[in-house]
Amino acid sequence: MPGLTARDLAAVHRLEFPFWLNTLCQALFGACFAVTAPAGMLAVGPVLVVVANVVLMEAGLVLNSVADLDSDARHAERGTLASATRRLGRRAGLRLATAEFALGFALAVAASVHTGHWLCAVAAAGTVAAHVLYNVEPVRLKTRGLPGAAVFAAGVVALPCLTAHAAVSPTVGTATALVYAGLTLLAAGRVVWWSVPDRAADAAAGQRTTSVRHGAVRALGLALPVLVAGLTCLTWGLWWYGGPAGPVVALVGAGGHLVFVATVVLLARRLAAGERARSTVLRRSVMPVVLAADVAIVAVALAAG
Repeated sequence: MPGLTARDLAAVHRLEFPFWLNTLCQALFGACFAVTAPAGMLAVGPVLVVVANVVLMEAGLVLNSVADLDSDARHAERGTLASATRRLGRRAGLRLATAEFALGFALAVAASVHTGHWLCAVAAAGTVAAHVLYNVEPVRLKTRGLPGAAVFAAGVVALPCLTAHAAVSPTVGTATALVYAGLTLLAAGRVVWWSVPDRAADAAAGQRTTSVRHGAVRALGLALPVLVAGLTCLTWGLWWYGGPAGPVVALVGAGGHLVFVATVVLLARRLAAGERARSTVLRRSVMPVVLAADVAIVAVALAAG
C-alpha cells in the first residue's frame, strides 16, 4: 500500500460529513429503543454491539469502495475516493474489509455470550451477508435494481437495529418493529435517490442500478412509494411507542424524514425540467436533513423509553 495515507483510509470508509454520523445513529437505534433509561446505553452489551455495528457497516463501505472502483473512476465527483481506493489496492481493500467484518462479528458474539441473547450474533452475521451480497459477484445485488436497495438498507438499518436491540432484549415490540421497518424502507428509498447522480458513471461501468435501468425521474418515482411507506411505518411506530406523548414523539422523530421525502419530490421535478443532480450538492444540502432526523430519533427513543 505505497503512499497510502490516513486521509485515504478515511475516504474508503466514507468518513466525510455527514455520513459517519449517520452510521453512528444507525448503530445506536436498536439499543436506544430497547433500553429503559439513557444510562442503560453504557452497559457492556449495548457498548459492544454499537461498536460492532459501526465496524461492520464501515467494513461494508470499504468493500463497496473496492467493488465500485470502476464506476467511481468515471464519476467527476468521486476522484478522491477512486484515487484512495487505487492506492489501497483491491486485494488490500478486500483484506481490510474481511478483517473488519471479523472484528465486528467477534464483538457481536462477545455481546451474545455476555447477555445470553444469540440474536446479536445472528443479526451481525446477517449484516455481513447483506454487504457481501450487495457488493460481490456473481450476485452483486447493487446491479439488480430495487432488490439491491432493499438488501443494502437491511445491512445498514434493519439488521444493525436487531443486533443492538438484542443486546438489551431478545424480543422486539410491535411499535418498535414498525419503527425499524420504517427506517429500513426510508433507507432503501435513499439508496435509489443516491444512485441518481451516479447514473452516467454506473452505466459506463455496466452497473444496472435502479436509475440506470429506469432513468433518473422514473427511478425517483419508484422510490417515492417506498419512502412514503417508510414514513408511514415510522410515524405510526413512534406514535405508538410514545404512549401519551405519541403525537409529539412522532412529530419530532418523523418530521425530518418528511422534509427529506419532500426534497425527493422537488428533485424529481427539477430533473424532469432538465436540471442535473450532483452528489456533492445532495450530500451537503440534503443529507444533513437526514442526519438531523436520525439524531431526533435517537433523542426521542431515549426520552420516551
